[in-house]
Amino acid sequence: MSHQPKLITAKKTRKRELIGIFIRGLAMGAADLVPGVSGGTIAFITGIYGRLLNALKSLTPIALGIFIKQGPAAFWSAIDGKFLLTLFMGIICSIIIFAKFVSISLERYPILVWSFFFGLVVASVIYLVRQIPKWQVKELAALIAGTVGAIVITFVRPVELPSEWWMVLIAGSIAICAMILPGISGSFILLLMGMYKVLIQAVDELDIALLFSFATGCLLGLLAFSHLLSALLKHYESIVFATLTGFLLGSLNLLWPWKQVLETTVNRHGELIPLVQVNITPFQYVEVTAQPAFLGMAMVCLLSGLVLILLLEKIADTKD
Repeated sequence: MSHQPKLITAKKTRKRELIGIFIRGLAMGAADLVPGVSGGTIAFITGIYGRLLNALKSLTPIALGIFIKQGPAAFWSAIDGKFLLTLFMGIICSIIIFAKFVSISLERYPILVWSFFFGLVVASVIYLVRQIPKWQVKELAALIAGTVGAIVITFVRPVELPSEWWMVLIAGSIAICAMILPGISGSFILLLMGMYKVLIQAVDELDIALLFSFATGCLLGLLAFSHLLSALLKHYESIVFATLTGFLLGSLNLLWPWKQVLETTVNRHGELIPLVQVNITPFQYVEVTAQPAFLGMAMVCLLSGLVLILLLEKIADTKD
């Protein structure tokens, strides 16, 4: 009888831990929907990035050997299965819940939504800069290279790739590599590939075949990339973080809320979409479009995004 309170406390602790992991998954899923924001950044800020990377690295033939020789329970423990399952359940639930909301919000309130995203990325830059203990020439060079690279990419015209299952699978394998990197947005990569709206629509309409192809691509990409990323972080952590910080800084060019459309095109669904855009000031936006710039509300949204990431960082530091 004397051991019962300890047992109950341990169960409650495990339950609280799983709830915390699920909530982090929700936050990562929501972040992965945003072009310019990475679920990997959220995982890093909330203190589970190392555990996530180690769990993904454990998905090897060795783990399969454990399953065959020692059984499912040993296999589940070896791959940290409860953690992975809980986290990915949170990510999937978040994507299903928020995909339509993000789509509608971007259509109806683009300036406010992009302002919020802009604030999220600025805060993520601040966080990643703090992770580099000492800035030297190599880190500064990596920062500049990452920034220039991202800016160049933002000027690349989005392509219109076929939405066949094999192309969606390839897109998933590429985008997931970006999604687990702190600082690089998988949604941003999908946007450049012309797959972002295709997948948002697939989630909204529950297109199982398309989503299965994307999920398969993600799984293949994760298994291949997690080992490379782990090795890079082990040997070149500060350079990797400096490069990722540069990518984030450069992606702000894409997320700037006020844009002038110079050229449009019609996609495969017959919708008129922007093809070439340039950033302009809020005041120029009013002159060019004869629409309000919503400058005050945009600043509130920007600060909200910034404060949200900094709060997540504070909460994670408090728990540590």
